[in-house]
Amino acid sequence: MAKLLSPMTVCGLVRELKTAAQETRPLVVTGPLAEQLAKELSRGAEPGAVRVGARVEDAACLIRVLAGAPTEADERELKAAKRAKVPVVVVQTGTEDFDVPYVLATDVVRCRPGEGFPVEEIAAAVAARLGEAGTGLAARVAVLREPLCRELIESFSRRNGILAVAIFVPGADFPVLTLNQIRLVLRIGAAHGVEIDQQRLPEVLATIAAGFGFRAVARQLLGAIPFAGWAVKGGIAYAGTRALGEAAMRNFERVSASGQPA
Repeated sequence: MAKLLSPMTVCGLVRELKTAAQETRPLVVTGPLAEQLAKELSRGAEPGAVRVGARVEDAACLIRVLAGAPTEADERELKAAKRAKVPVVVVQTGTEDFDVPYVLATDVVRCRPGEGFPVEEIAAAVAARLGEAGTGLAARVAVLREPLCRELIESFSRRNGILAVAIFVPGADFPVLTLNQIRLVLRIGAAHGVEIDQQRLPEVLATIAAGFGFRAVARQLLGAIPFAGWAVKGGIAYAGTRALGEAAMRNFERVSASGQPA
């Protein structure tokens, strides 16, 4: 298990994140009022990161704006996205709710009359749909950055909480949980456009040290509360991973804003 935390493993994660950061597919917006929505989503974004009317197959994620019930054109595009395995978020601008084919109800954002586009809600839906795959896009589209990082923090925290309970061998969960925490920190850095190289690896090592600190507390509580100990262990793994993620997000926000090393 110790091999999971070897320098080669960490370097492998760094290389993986560099590959993810090279994602160049845009966020594509189509349908009525697509120009207006794309303009709002493009604030602070790199040129070309948000496009209107581009091919569905070329999109990292498709946002389809509907004006009322889905038309045949809407259905054709949503079907094409499903075939191309392109994530889709639908924005409904009408006053009525309609069933949207090829899209889960959780991926539909409804606009409230007279309030304009709920950009934050749309960005959160895109982040939830993309997950880790949205790291490169978030680095280029500012409005996606915070919701994607929060999605990653929740996802990794939940994953570590489950693993802490599921792994019964004492100490065997340490490398697994720490590896997930390292991956989370690297993903958050990449989402902020911060390149993780040898100069920034100490930040990862600090994450490891902090992670073991949290789990040392969990181990003590496990001995003190033998019957409910596993639930406590899972809760601390969840809370510890969340705390690390939140700290990493604040750190990389500062680094990205200043352009200076952490």
